[in-house]
Amino acid sequence: MAPRLEALFWDVDGTLAETELEGHRRAFNRAFAELGLPWQWDPSTYLGLLEVAGGRERLAAFLGRAQGSPPSNSLLDALVAAKQRHYTSLLAEGHLPLRPGVGRLVAAAAAAGLDQWIVTTSSRSAVAALVAGSLQEQAPAFRGWICGEDVSRKKPDPAAYRLALAKAGLGHQGVVVLEDSAQGLAAALGACLTTVVTLSSLSRPGGAAPLEGAAAVVEGLGDPGCPTTVLRGPACKQGWVSLDWLESLLIGSSPTP
Repeated sequence: MAPRLEALFWDVDGTLAETELEGHRRAFNRAFAELGLPWQWDPSTYLGLLEVAGGRERLAAFLGRAQGSPPSNSLLDALVAAKQRHYTSLLAEGHLPLRPGVGRLVAAAAAAGLDQWIVTTSSRSAVAALVAGSLQEQAPAFRGWICGEDVSRKKPDPAAYRLALAKAGLGHQGVVVLEDSAQGLAAALGACLTTVVTLSSLSRPGGAAPLEGAAAVVEGLGDPGCPTTVLRGPACKQGWVSLDWLESLLIGSSPTP
């Protein structure tokens, strides 16, 4: 019997909204300015820093190089707190809308009775800010969140996705993951999950080439009037990612445990 779609696991940054460059980066820069520190991260600098998973970890790595020694916990705490305030403000001001197709697909999955989980290695406070802002209407559709504080190893380690499976009480066969990056893809594949990569502002320059193992790679989820392009995988005949299309990816695509 062909597997049935039971759940969607959603990454956050770059997948639900373009939060990295326009959200987290800008919030970090505002935090530096608030604390009178001389640094400002341009997009190219931030792209390089994204090789380190986790905002606090990213900040610590940067400050260690910039200052020549590991930063104090008090400085990290102050910067992280300031950054989170500014990130919340950016969301409240409407600067970080959901990506096209996200609201439609979340609503369709909810109407179909599918489990939906947020699975991210961002902080719980960052997810809460998104839920209170851009994701407020869709928030009731999610059964739970797995955040950076919930695991000891962040993406590309599969720990977050394995925990999501355990919390949801699901096997890997009926789950589709929506990710936007090679790191996220590696994490999902490590948990033996069928994965669709929806390219973001960060991953789009590399295209589909570095995303081996993805069941499909798309430019976005698409909407009526805003069709997407499939770079790898079966064609979306209607021009946007649907539940039927996602379910079709489960047939023979789920990695073997």
